[in-house]
Amino acid sequence: MQDVNADNRRSTGSGAVLGRLAVPAGVLAAVVGAFAYVGTVDPNEPGHYPACPLLRFTGIYCPGCGGLRSAHAVVHGDFAAALQDNALAVVGYGLFAVVWTVWVVRAVRGRPISLVLSPVQLRAVGALLLVFTVVRNLPFGGWLHP
Repeated sequence: MQDVNADNRRSTGSGAVLGRLAVPAGVLAAVVGAFAYVGTVDPNEPGHYPACPLLRFTGIYCPGCGGLRSAHAVVHGDFAAALQDNALAVVGYGLFAVVWTVWVVRAVRGRPISLVLSPVQLRAVGALLLVFTVVRNLPFGGWLHP
């Protein structure tokens, strides 16, 4: 007969916890690396990053326009500029932080994370992106321009 307590000790030991934290730690390292790069290579100076093709060819701001400038401002602690550059991206950074934290807590506890959005939630996200894009391109939405 197999020792159930031995199996529990193996799955809750420090080695198992570190193993479960490897992927969230890798994701965090990649995000920190990306933010560090954007923090040192200023997107406000031309020539460092490619231009948004939608903005370049149509003059329309996409939902991501200003996202790099927003990340640069966040790295430098200028949250007002970050919100001005791309308010939706700042919300996304916060949302990422919350989801990542929940992921780590669940990993430490040995529980898998499952992020499944229902069709209604996916449509709501799409509608939010669409409304943000339309409003930032209308004359009264100029405060949302990067």
